[in-house]
Amino acid sequence: MSRVKRGPSPRRRHKRVLAQTEGFFGGRKNRYRQAMRVLWKAWQYAYVGRKLRKRDFRSLWITRINAACRLNGTTYSKLMASLGKAGIELDRKTLAEMALNDAAAFTKLVGLASSAG
Repeated sequence: MSRVKRGPSPRRRHKRVLAQTEGFFGGRKNRYRQAMRVLWKAWQYAYVGRKLRKRDFRSLWITRINAACRLNGTTYSKLMASLGKAGIELDRKTLAEMALNDAAAFTKLVGLASSAG
């Protein structure tokens, strides 16, 4: 009776998993079973994180736009309403970028929007 030798495929699979858990703490990086468990969890966090990133950035953009609006004597909600009435279709990412890097253009935009709305 000879023992079953499983060949190179499990080693390949183990190496691939352990390569992905590099930098994890303790046995999580070098014990296959434990590494598998935490790797699955890491994938779950990564999946959720991809959804949360979109929310976080939108929130950041709105905060930046609101701060710039208040420097120009208006609020975020008033600006967005007047931009809509004026027919100016700029997304929040662009508005936030403009507020951060080109304050003069943002001020002009606020003036244009408030005169139309």
